[in-house]
Amino acid sequence: MSDISSLNFDAKTVEPNAPFEVIPAGEYDAIIVNSKVETTKKGDGRLVNLELQILSGEYQNRKLFDRLNLWNPSEMAVKIARGTLSSICRSVNVLTPRDTAELHGKPLRVKVTVSDSPEYGKRNEVKGYMPRNGSPKASPTETVPQPGSTTAAESAVQAPW
Repeated sequence: MSDISSLNFDAKTVEPNAPFEVIPAGEYDAIIVNSKVETTKKGDGRLVNLELQILSGEYQNRKLFDRLNLWNPSEMAVKIARGTLSSICRSVNVLTPRDTAELHGKPLRVKVTVSDSPEYGKRNEVKGYMPRNGSPKASPTETVPQPGSTTAAESAVQAPW
């Protein structure tokens, strides 16, 4: 790793990023663009991190994130995660995936809420997954982005489904 003094960077020549703002609570058409199996912060389980991208509207291309605690000492956490995974699978009509990558790039509808905590401030949470059927369709000129993804198989831990 190089020393920070070797950056040769002038902040006066680059505009700073705008502050990150949450999107309003509601339902949005989205796709899963990436997924990765990781160890929990406590190190006593594993979870699947999902990265989603909104497909259309004012918040098109914005990212959302969700975590599925599929391997956890808490039976309740696992039950909730498995129910969420079932909702995702049913929403994209992939009922028996062997790898999380099989869920990528398939349009679905997500229910998003806004939570506010002293530790993290305002942030978006995905609270539900539904089929896109019956929801507003993308216009013929819109294209579904092709995700550049990391599959669970490429991670150090293989998912059991």
